[in-house]
Amino acid sequence: MRHAPVILPDLGTGPDVPIVISYWFASRGEQVWEGERLVEILAGPATFDVPAPATGRLAAIHGREDDRVQPGSVLGVVAVTEEDGDAPADAPTDGPEPPGARGGGP
Repeated sequence: MRHAPVILPDLGTGPDVPIVISYWFASRGEQVWEGERLVEILAGPATFDVPAPATGRLAAIHGREDDRVQPGSVLGVVAVTEEDGDAPADAPTDGPEPPGARGGGP
């Protein structure tokens, strides 16, 4: 099974601005989807969401709410559950379909 780290990107804040984990939108063991907001970060007066890097289960949380973190920190780990490029059976199905997904011609 592949693991994808949840990494805090560089937010462009200066070294004097504290960066704090505000809220986790998922708990350890919960299913998450790639691109879904996973953790909320506060940097001074600004709020940022860090998305899930892959679809799978949130296997580990390395930073708790109110912890100070630095850009590049690993906040958690997602255990990827996709196999052969297929989405999990419980993945959301809303959203645009890829071209040709309905099988009809032009």
